[in-house]
Amino acid sequence: MMKEFREFVMRGNVMDLAVGVIIGAAFGKIVGSLVNDVLMPVIGLLLGRVDFSSLFVTLGEGRFATPAAAKEAGVATLNYGVFINTIIEFLIVAFAIFMVVKWVNALRRPAPAPAPTTKDCPHCATAIPVAARKCPNCTSPL
Repeated sequence: MMKEFREFVMRGNVMDLAVGVIIGAAFGKIVGSLVNDVLMPVIGLLLGRVDFSSLFVTLGEGRFATPAAAKEAGVATLNYGVFINTIIEFLIVAFAIFMVVKWVNALRRPAPAPAPTTKDCPHCATAIPVAARKCPNCTSPL
């Protein structure tokens, strides 16, 4: 059983998947930092100094300055600003993956078509070898 498991794990596609998941997780952290630390502050500044991560609606009684203060008081909140950040992060990740797949597909060259080994006889339309000088079916010269 261990031998079969080792063979399964060492297959190329399983190893490729593992590497892809690890790189994807690291890429997700990079994009998350790009969105939260670079893009959202700029977008917030352009929209009148809005901090998206602090946008929320209280689902209970009371007014709170931050979602953390509401949570501390035990009041449920609807954190739609964090959701907006997550949507922007997803769109950036999806676009980056689209660009990588497009780039990889552009690098792939289609395999050259094999040279034909037969041709059709112009008289009887039968497939004959390319080097033939006479059709074996209708005996017409080629």
